[in-house]
Amino acid sequence: MNGDPALYLLLDSLGIAFEYHAHPPAPTIEIARQYWKDIDATHCKNLFFRNHKGNRHYLVIIEHSQELAVRDLEQRLKQGKLSFASGERMQKYLGLTPGSVSPFGLINDTGRHVHLFLDQHLRESARISFHPCINTASIVVSFGDFEKFLTFTGNTFEYLDLY
Repeated sequence: MNGDPALYLLLDSLGIAFEYHAHPPAPTIEIARQYWKDIDATHCKNLFFRNHKGNRHYLVIIEHSQELAVRDLEQRLKQGKLSFASGERMQKYLGLTPGSVSPFGLINDTGRHVHLFLDQHLRESARISFHPCINTASIVVSFGDFEKFLTFTGNTFEYLDLY
């Protein structure tokens, strides 16, 4: 299996079953759609932002075909303008490279610096998929198990209506 071996060991230790689907590199949603067509799950778009001061970082997760209302999120946060975090910040806080953004990267956020916003509509999903910290695969977990993973990481997260 490609990806972070520590992630697979953690999922096993938490009793989280997962399906692993290898595919060619899929750094964008447009490319990934080609490989998701036979995978029965809600596929997600993961966006990593920083606030204008650069002292807060946010991982935003929405269903892959939706568009995020960034301005609306900025107004709710009252953190000023949000911008995409750099590859350096992504590596520092999530241990990931651009094109591989995934909430599974939270296993590398030992300081619990990154806050997650999840679209509330994702709660309706039975199964959900993400890259396993590398964009040459997708893994599928039950939504309940995904929440178990999030609780384990200790990062703060909340559900919002994001579109």
